[in-house]
Amino acid sequence: MSDEVTKMVDVVGIGVSTLDMFTVIDTFPKTREVQKAVTMVLDGGGPVATAMVTLAKLGANTVMIDNLGGDWSGSLILQDFKKYNVNTDCVEIFPEHSSSVANILVQKSTGIRAIIYHPGSVPELKDISKYSSVIQAAKVLHINGRHLDASLQAIDMAKKAGIKVSFDGGANRYHLGLRLIVPKVDICIVAKDFALAYTNETSIEYAGKMLLKNGPELVVITDGVNGSWVFSNDIGSFHQPAFKVKNVVDTTGCGDSYHGAFLYGLTHNMSLKKTSKFASAVAALNTQSFGGRKGLPSVETVEKFLLSYES
Repeated sequence: MSDEVTKMVDVVGIGVSTLDMFTVIDTFPKTREVQKAVTMVLDGGGPVATAMVTLAKLGANTVMIDNLGGDWSGSLILQDFKKYNVNTDCVEIFPEHSSSVANILVQKSTGIRAIIYHPGSVPELKDISKYSSVIQAAKVLHINGRHLDASLQAIDMAKKAGIKVSFDGGANRYHLGLRLIVPKVDICIVAKDFALAYTNETSIEYAGKMLLKNGPELVVITDGVNGSWVFSNDIGSFHQPAFKVKNVVDTTGCGDSYHGAFLYGLTHNMSLKKTSKFASAVAALNTQSFGGRKGLPSVETVEKFLLSYES
């Protein structure tokens, strides 16, 4: 990576990039049923990868660190990053291996999803010392615990350089290995079920306070249409309601886009309350199209959306 690019990085992400194949259906199929799809869409995916794309769509400079296979799906994943101006200089291609692919069934009337995925054969990231310059030049390192050994190395690199570390704890993704990461991060944005599983609490309020005591300086717990709860060592806690939008088409990528937009707000000196409102607006706008990325808005679109709610 050139020195010029390294100087301009806002957020660097480490995670698994996927190709998502969306199939929109009227009802979830039963055994041996043959059903006509309403429509099919190909889109890039992966929690950290989509957060990087969200940031790039909003105008931030982002870099993705990952390994991809040299197959057709890896080629499409790479093309999608380049379309959104996510820097891929730290994405290594393994010609003899396959990339991760997810098949996502979306019910047309509700937007409810079922996900089937194949992880591919591409090897995990291990030694990432060659990427230390880009990690230590960024404003924020964003991870979700995939490539666990590499993520732990990256956290140490970031901490030595005074770089903030952000963690995405997605729904149904809690496991014991993530206890090695959460106490070391600064920004911890997790789904409700992750927060409750991690803390063994039964309420968002207690889980948020427990996570804050565990190490992060900022904790956010998301709960879909019920909104998000922000817990800060600096200003205490507050609730950000979700924006209610008509014609929800697909909720894929809502959490990932919330993460990306939240980091955009923090790296652009928004207040915490404005940042959480901005992130909620981006997540709501992203439900208006099929796929996790096709509905991602520009900053101008988000500002118009927020003005329409305030007028």
